[in-house]
Amino acid sequence: MKKIQMVDLKGQYNAIKDVVNPSIQEVIETTSFINGPKVHEFQKKLENYLGVKHVIPCANGTDALQIAMMGLDLKPGDEVITADFTFAATVEVIALLNLTPVLVDVNADDFNINIDAIKKAITPKTKAIVPVHLFGQCANMEAIMDIAKEHNLFVIEDNAQAIGANYTYSDGSKVKVGTIGDVGATSFFPSKNLGCYGDGGAIFTNNDELAHTIRGMVNHGMYVRYHHDVVGVNSRLDSIQAAVLDAKLPFLDSYNDRRREAANKYDKAFEGVPNIETPYRYGTDDNHVFHQYTLKISGGDRDALAQHLNENGIPCGVYYPIPLHKQKAYLDDRYNESDFEVTNQLVKEVISLPMHTELDDEQIECITSTIIKFVNG
Repeated sequence: MKKIQMVDLKGQYNAIKDVVNPSIQEVIETTSFINGPKVHEFQKKLENYLGVKHVIPCANGTDALQIAMMGLDLKPGDEVITADFTFAATVEVIALLNLTPVLVDVNADDFNINIDAIKKAITPKTKAIVPVHLFGQCANMEAIMDIAKEHNLFVIEDNAQAIGANYTYSDGSKVKVGTIGDVGATSFFPSKNLGCYGDGGAIFTNNDELAHTIRGMVNHGMYVRYHHDVVGVNSRLDSIQAAVLDAKLPFLDSYNDRRREAANKYDKAFEGVPNIETPYRYGTDDNHVFHQYTLKISGGDRDALAQHLNENGIPCGVYYPIPLHKQKAYLDDRYNESDFEVTNQLVKEVISLPMHTELDDEQIECITSTIIKFVNG
């Protein structure tokens, strides 16, 4: 059996190197390393794939979130609502811009931001909502957009973990996740479903004026060289990373399909096993792209299981062990523990298993049998 890895980037590369290598070599030979043709080619192809008017590539996913908020001209003190159960990048950019983060609880089943918690958190200072499509499954965007419309709020989608997922509206129509709100942001970190070989990110919007503003912001506020029309930053997707992404984009749907297939095999193996709750899906199958496959271990010892897996050569991850509202950087007297019952429970129960495009049946059987034997004692 091949060595089990949390993410098998080498195996994925070996399967597509005949496509990736020439794309990288082309950039090297043309020496167009910054804002070269490959960046623009990838941008256009991603716009077509997502069905969105504008993709603005940038240096990483955190920058994408920050620049999206800058483009909306949010002011210091404006309140931005987001989920307590997610990676810190989502909240750190809010704080960096001197906005006021407002953390709220998530759903116990799909781990995404709770709609009632959003409604409860809205004040006259609220200006935006940042739903995070956690672990690859889309948040309830129809309800979120209804709230935003009612209260005149911006919606910024954190799509770092769910690129390629579809959201199905109540009328049956579908749209790519990340293109629903006023603006979306994603990461191309190597372990993402669509990952480059370094750092990378992108911003999505259907708003022409906002897109124009953001295009200047990512390049020092310039539209014409040495003419700085807006306050900007230095955040460009370099051409070599664009070449990698351009080569990999045609494989994204098949990558996501293979993740779903692996998830279904995990589900079947764990069916009926006490104390193990497999990932919940709502809507159609294509709503979830399984950036992570995350179990809940209820009535058992999650940490002991993690240790047991590591001792048996099986990697795993706990995303996330500490809620954001308990992180030293984001402590706030406004928060009451009673408002975070779900998150406080999830951090004790969740464990993510290896999930990538190269998982095979032998590896899945090894992982699942090891877990089941431990849980059953």
